[in-house]
Amino acid sequence: MLFTGSGVAIVTPFKENGEIDYPGFDKLVDFHLKNKTDAIIVMGTTGEASTASDPEQIEAISYVVKRVGGKIPVIAGTGINHTDHAVELSVEAEKTGADALLIVTPYYNKATKRGLYEHYKTIANNVKIPLILYTVPGRTAVEIPVDVVKELAEIDNIVGIKDATGNLAYTAAIKHAVPKDFAVYSGNDDVVVPLMSLGGNGVISVFANALPLEMHNMVQACLDGDFKTAGEMQVKYLPLIKAMFAEVNPVPIKSAMELLGLPAGGLRLPLTRASEATVELLRKELTALNLL
Repeated sequence: MLFTGSGVAIVTPFKENGEIDYPGFDKLVDFHLKNKTDAIIVMGTTGEASTASDPEQIEAISYVVKRVGGKIPVIAGTGINHTDHAVELSVEAEKTGADALLIVTPYYNKATKRGLYEHYKTIANNVKIPLILYTVPGRTAVEIPVDVVKELAEIDNIVGIKDATGNLAYTAAIKHAVPKDFAVYSGNDDVVVPLMSLGGNGVISVFANALPLEMHNMVQACLDGDFKTAGEMQVKYLPLIKAMFAEVNPVPIKSAMELLGLPAGGLRLPLTRASEATVELLRKELTALNLL
């Protein structure tokens, strides 16, 4: 299996002029290696890939791969709603040495079942590294149907799914449909423990940008079968998790990181900084946990 545990959907730190802050990236990668993050997902939704040019995207992936140096898997977000373009990005990401790809469901054009299957199959057939499906209907307006996931799981290098539906009935149906070695990762920080109780293998987390060790420990408790401890942690951190999604991701998480002294940087338009109300909510929840 590619990884079990806590994978961080890492933010992309930006300078004031909007360029990528690579020294900031160094600090973030080192922070995650120190705090037991089990995988780094770069240039995903949280990494603002949608506002990065192709060269920026590949350069950032390459940079993180080199900084990590093989210590943990680096998974490249190369999904886009134009199949040929997604293939091009995926091929280039593979050349950087990325360990796997995370491919979001095509958005806006709302593909049919057959279109979804052919999209993912085409990408998988053009690379040798593993591919993780990513279903997030709240952003794409399309959920990958269970029968399509089952069919895609038969392709050798399609090895898992990031389930950001928040629908545990869907998760259970996926687990029933796919082989045991097909990984299922939570894409929602507020249901990590419930999803893992259904046999999930970990999380691809926003929360872990700020508190990687805490997320690692919660997921590890699940993997160890200690769902009592894991459940207590899920409940403990739920108010902060909710605050981190008070506005569209990654707006609040970057503010939370800023409060904690981590180099998150600003955002690229059309995203803008969190409102003062959101910053105050984050400050309140971080203080309640004695983190400030």
